[in-house]
Amino acid sequence: MNTEISIEFFPPQTAEGADKLRTTCEKLAALKPAFFSVTYGAGGSTRERTFAAVKEIAAAGHEAAPHLSCIGSTRDSIRSILQEYADAGIRRIVALRGDLPSGVVDPGEFRYASELVEFIRAETGDRFHIEIAAYPEWHPQARSPRDDLLAFKRKAEAGADSAITQYFYNLDAYLHFVDAVRGMGVTIPVVPGIMPVGSFSKLARFSDACGAEIPRWMRKTFESYGDDAESIRAFGLDVVTRLCEKLIAAGAPGLHFYSMNMAGPTTEICRRLGLDGPPRP
Repeated sequence: MNTEISIEFFPPQTAEGADKLRTTCEKLAALKPAFFSVTYGAGGSTRERTFAAVKEIAAAGHEAAPHLSCIGSTRDSIRSILQEYADAGIRRIVALRGDLPSGVVDPGEFRYASELVEFIRAETGDRFHIEIAAYPEWHPQARSPRDDLLAFKRKAEAGADSAITQYFYNLDAYLHFVDAVRGMGVTIPVVPGIMPVGSFSKLARFSDACGAEIPRWMRKTFESYGDDAESIRAFGLDVVTRLCEKLIAAGAPGLHFYSMNMAGPTTEICRRLGLDGPPRP
């Protein structure tokens, strides 16, 4: 039986970017993902672009899952967004706390993602399948691993259906996290987030900012290739493919690919995993 996959995009900023995303989505649709998710900027800064991308993906016949962050928002504004998505036929939401835009200090009427999940359930019942975030290497703002686990438990108990993790390259971090939340009585699926490697320099900057660890052996190997983009690409594909193989063997409930609006790396990894064709018996 095939492993279920899902794929994440970010909302394009330009008409050219929208055309590129349209082409990328068409290519990745061949992998038959369960859904495509679309991210949401700090403080709702990409609200209209996120909604436009989600509507277009849905209109093309694919399940779309908008990210929705609550920090800096009011209950009325979130209620309005939920109604927009319901009217558009959207049935899945990725519920996040999110970040305040730079220079903004008012957190709004929501402090935590668990409050957003609870609000969505109270307002819409079972209308939406709610995804939440998980951090196998701990949220960078968490005071301790225990606090982060308790925060995840609160989100799950508020009414979440499943979780998607921050990307990671350390298999044990994911396995430990799943064991820990199971030990706390949390039973929802925890789908590992997968970040293919395009540019190592971009990955390093992003990882340093979001708290995702690049193991030393990986970092040193990438650095040894210097500006050899082809070697970086080949090594990255090998590393991520092996990680996915181990996750599937360990019983991960699916794979969520952070595509960075590119079709090639995700397509190639799925081809290597045998996830690019018709379901196997």
